[in-house]
Amino acid sequence: MPSAPSRATGEFASGYRLLIACVAGIAFGLVGIAVYSIGAFVDPLGREFGWSRADVQTALLFSSGLGGLFAPVVGHLIERYGARPIALIGLVGVAIGFLLAASNGGQIWLFYLAYALIATLGGGSGPIAWTRAIAGRFDRHRGLALAIALSGTGLIAIVAPPYVVWLTQTFGWRAGFVGVAALPVAIALPLAFLFFRPADRAVRNNAPAAPLDGMTTRQAIGTYRFWVLLGSILAMYLGIAGIIPNLIPALTDKGIAAQSAALATSAFGVSVIVGRLLVGWLVDRFWAPGVAAIILTPAAIGCLILMGQPTLELAVLAAVLIGMAAGAELDLLAFLTARYFGLRGYAKTYGILYAGVALAGGTGPMAFAYVHQMAGSFDTSFAIAAGLFLIGGPAALSLGRYPAMPALVINH
Repeated sequence: MPSAPSRATGEFASGYRLLIACVAGIAFGLVGIAVYSIGAFVDPLGREFGWSRADVQTALLFSSGLGGLFAPVVGHLIERYGARPIALIGLVGVAIGFLLAASNGGQIWLFYLAYALIATLGGGSGPIAWTRAIAGRFDRHRGLALAIALSGTGLIAIVAPPYVVWLTQTFGWRAGFVGVAALPVAIALPLAFLFFRPADRAVRNNAPAAPLDGMTTRQAIGTYRFWVLLGSILAMYLGIAGIIPNLIPALTDKGIAAQSAALATSAFGVSVIVGRLLVGWLVDRFWAPGVAAIILTPAAIGCLILMGQPTLELAVLAAVLIGMAAGAELDLLAFLTARYFGLRGYAKTYGILYAGVALAGGTGPMAFAYVHQMAGSFDTSFAIAAGLFLIGGPAALSLGRYPAMPALVINH
């Protein structure tokens, strides 16, 4: 009988290609590219068309918000047709949406339509397909595998701001959108086509090889843990999503140059990756809600730093603290969904939970920018975000013990 280390090693040996595809898909699919690129377009679009920051940020309500509403449908399609075709179609859909954004002539409704298409046509490239494939392939090191895959958001947080700032400053904002559109089809799509081959036996044979563990989606919704998890992640993501696209404008308002502000955002991206990997390693060994509270709550300190007049060094520290939380949240959502509710209804259950996250992701940036418009600074928004972090982090502690699950059948 193989030892535990050899079983874990075997999981990564057989699944590393899948992991590569998932990292790229999460980085350049719906969940990463729209959020981490829009901050660099705020001021260029404002100068070109006279749009306010709130006007531009509202586009994320259409990408993240509609993406959230569409997430349960994506979960159903994945269970019906398999993750691979849905993810591949989604990557192409994201590119189409950004190309439409590049053709905008000043019509705000057309700009919002472009982001709505990113959500609907690109919905399959969201985290549901990628995390379902990882959760089904990995067992003993599921937390670390999810962390590696979801580190794609940290990768795009590092790459997108300086890349898009360079494109827009050198060639204009239209070239910036075209350059963003190229990423999912030039990088993620080929890798997904080659390596993203989850074991969708139920789809191929019209019957599962063996029953999966856990609850149906209806059973999961009937538990208090579902609502605690939803409330915790909503509070965290409202704050995180509000900060991400507004970090560059907030820092430039405080006298930090745009390129230096983009550097702080890149530091945020590095901390997303570090936080994600650290959390993935920890939840495989320790009680995940405790890990969540320890990693998520200090983001409030980052908000307090940003409420003052931070130097670049302090701004980087604040970005790191918030980035650690941002790195943890999607990893924790996927892990806790699988750990507390099992894989039986994972795609639909995660889809509903992710719908709440995505709606928060869509409303957070708009609300952040609106509060800035009303108050004249971002300090009030940072104070609200700090309060949300102080609620969302500790709330995870009420999830309680892991429930007992039948033995999980891993499909290879």
